[in-house]
Amino acid sequence: MTDLTPNNSFLIAGIVFITIAVIGKSKLAFIEINPGFFGRVLALFIGISSLLYALGLLNFSAGTLDLLRTSLTEQIKQSISSINELLQRS
Repeated sequence: MTDLTPNNSFLIAGIVFITIAVIGKSKLAFIEINPGFFGRVLALFIGISSLLYALGLLNFSAGTLDLLRTSLTEQIKQSISSINELLQRS
Protein backbone atom coordinates (compact mmCIF):
# COMPACT_ATOMS: atom_id res chain seq x y z
CA MET A 1 0.00 0.00 0.00
CA THR A 2 1.39 3.41 -0.92
CA ASP A 3 1.69 6.28 1.48
CA LEU A 4 -0.16 9.50 0.78
CA THR A 5 2.62 12.07 0.46
CA PRO A 6 1.90 15.80 0.54
CA ASN A 7 2.66 15.97 -3.18
CA ASN A 8 0.04 13.32 -3.94
CA SER A 9 -2.42 15.07 -1.62
CA PHE A 10 -2.07 18.34 -3.52
CA LEU A 11 -2.43 16.49 -6.83
CA ILE A 12 -5.64 14.77 -5.71
CA ALA A 13 -7.03 17.97 -4.18
CA GLY A 14 -6.24 19.89 -7.36
CA ILE A 15 -8.04 17.36 -9.53
CA VAL A 16 -11.07 17.36 -7.20
CA PHE A 17 -11.30 21.16 -7.11
CA ILE A 18 -10.86 21.50 -10.88
CA THR A 19 -13.64 18.93 -11.33
CA ILE A 20 -15.93 20.90 -9.01
CA ALA A 21 -15.14 24.11 -10.88
CA VAL A 22 -15.84 22.58 -14.29
CA ILE A 23 -18.89 20.47 -13.53
CA GLY A 24 -20.58 22.89 -11.11
CA LYS A 25 -24.00 21.65 -10.04
CA SER A 26 -24.08 17.87 -9.82
CA LYS A 27 -25.20 14.99 -7.65
CA LEU A 28 -22.72 12.43 -6.43
CA ALA A 29 -24.62 9.56 -4.82
CA PHE A 30 -26.36 11.28 -1.91
CA ILE A 31 -24.24 14.46 -1.96
CA GLU A 32 -25.36 17.43 -4.03
CA ILE A 33 -22.62 19.84 -5.08
CA ASN A 34 -23.84 23.33 -6.00
CA PRO A 35 -21.00 25.81 -5.47
CA GLY A 36 -22.46 28.80 -7.35
CA PHE A 37 -20.35 31.30 -9.28
CA PHE A 38 -18.05 32.38 -6.44
CA GLY A 39 -17.59 28.80 -5.30
CA ARG A 40 -16.67 27.67 -8.81
CA VAL A 41 -14.13 30.48 -9.20
CA LEU A 42 -12.68 29.71 -5.77
CA ALA A 43 -12.53 25.99 -6.60
CA LEU A 44 -10.78 26.80 -9.88
CA PHE A 45 -8.21 28.98 -8.11
CA ILE A 46 -7.58 26.40 -5.38
CA GLY A 47 -7.40 23.58 -7.94
CA ILE A 48 -4.89 25.35 -10.17
CA SER A 49 -2.79 26.38 -7.16
CA SER A 50 -2.80 22.82 -5.82
CA LEU A 51 -1.80 21.35 -9.17
CA LEU A 52 0.99 23.89 -9.64
CA TYR A 53 2.26 23.18 -6.13
CA ALA A 54 2.12 19.43 -6.78
CA LEU A 55 4.13 19.90 -9.97
CA GLY A 56 6.71 21.89 -8.03
CA LEU A 57 6.18 25.17 -9.82
CA LEU A 58 5.12 26.99 -6.65
CA ASN A 59 7.60 25.28 -4.35
CA PHE A 60 10.26 27.95 -3.94
CA SER A 61 13.18 27.36 -1.63
CA ALA A 62 15.47 29.99 -0.17
CA GLY A 63 18.20 29.09 -2.67
CA THR A 64 15.85 29.61 -5.59
CA LEU A 65 14.82 33.02 -4.29
CA ASP A 66 18.47 34.06 -3.82
CA LEU A 67 19.31 32.94 -7.35
CA LEU A 68 16.32 34.86 -8.70
CA ARG A 69 17.33 37.97 -6.77
CA THR A 70 20.95 37.89 -8.01
CA SER A 71 19.95 37.31 -11.62
CA LEU A 72 17.41 40.13 -11.40
CA THR A 73 20.00 42.55 -9.99
CA GLU A 74 22.46 41.57 -12.74
CA GLN A 75 19.83 42.24 -15.41
CA ILE A 76 19.05 45.63 -13.85
CA LYS A 77 22.75 46.56 -13.81
CA GLN A 78 23.11 45.56 -17.48
CA SER A 79 20.02 47.57 -18.41
CA ILE A 80 21.30 50.65 -16.60
CA SER A 81 24.68 50.42 -18.31
CA SER A 82 22.98 50.02 -21.71
CA ILE A 83 20.77 53.05 -21.03
CA ASN A 84 23.82 55.08 -19.96
CA GLU A 85 25.66 54.16 -23.19
CA LEU A 86 22.67 55.20 -25.29
CA LEU A 87 22.42 58.52 -23.44
CA GLN A 88 26.13 59.24 -23.88
CA ARG A 89 25.93 58.64 -27.65
CA SER A 90 23.17 61.21 -28.10
